[in-house]
Amino acid sequence: MTSDTVTRSAGPYELPDVSDLVVGVLGGTGEQGRGLARRLAMAGQQIVIGSRDASRAATAATELVTTTGGRVSGASNADCATASDVVIVAVPWEGHRALLEGLRGELAGKIVVDCVNPLGFDKQGSYALQVEEGSAAEQAAAVLTDSRVVAAFHHLSAVLLLDEGVDHVEGDVMVLGDDRAATDVVQALAGRLPGMRGIYAGRLRNSHQVEALTANLISMNRRYKAHAGVRITDV
Repeated sequence: MTSDTVTRSAGPYELPDVSDLVVGVLGGTGEQGRGLARRLAMAGQQIVIGSRDASRAATAATELVTTTGGRVSGASNADCATASDVVIVAVPWEGHRALLEGLRGELAGKIVVDCVNPLGFDKQGSYALQVEEGSAAEQAAAVLTDSRVVAAFHHLSAVLLLDEGVDHVEGDVMVLGDDRAATDVVQALAGRLPGMRGIYAGRLRNSHQVEALTANLISMNRRYKAHAGVRITDV
């Protein structure tokens, strides 16, 4: 199933069936990417883990197959992007632009989900960095002019995602984007994870606030020794 076959849903609670979509995770050998890949594989999604080192991606994929019983394969970043319908970008901020610039062709026409948080750290803790384009997601949209960029999955604890003793990761995933059909797909993917919902949270221009909120959550987690997430009420 390709992304252009997904039609716009009729209402805010009607989301498409995404069970047949192949989801790629660029940065899938890092903790956040591997955690998202793990949970999506557990939910039955077909996953391709991408890495600069294809053999490292293959090793990570084999481990996830063993622990989840899911459909997971590993590939280079370029092959991951080519093979996937939806591609999650979960790489360190420092390599964000360069990675996307190198994959413009492979990501053309794809739904690209950016979950990168541009953060700095000093003695006072974490803080949001200023991004020329406004946010990591807006930078992705500026680079990937032929892709359908969505911002999502920013506030999920990698520790909980990777914890084999945690069946449900409670929280809501704020989904932002300018393409309604694309945000519907990402909301539906988030909703496949036990304990989670995908909530539409506005256009891509508002993604800076969502990315920056991660710094506040890190401060909460350090103070309370927790793995805080976000829950939206009355929706």
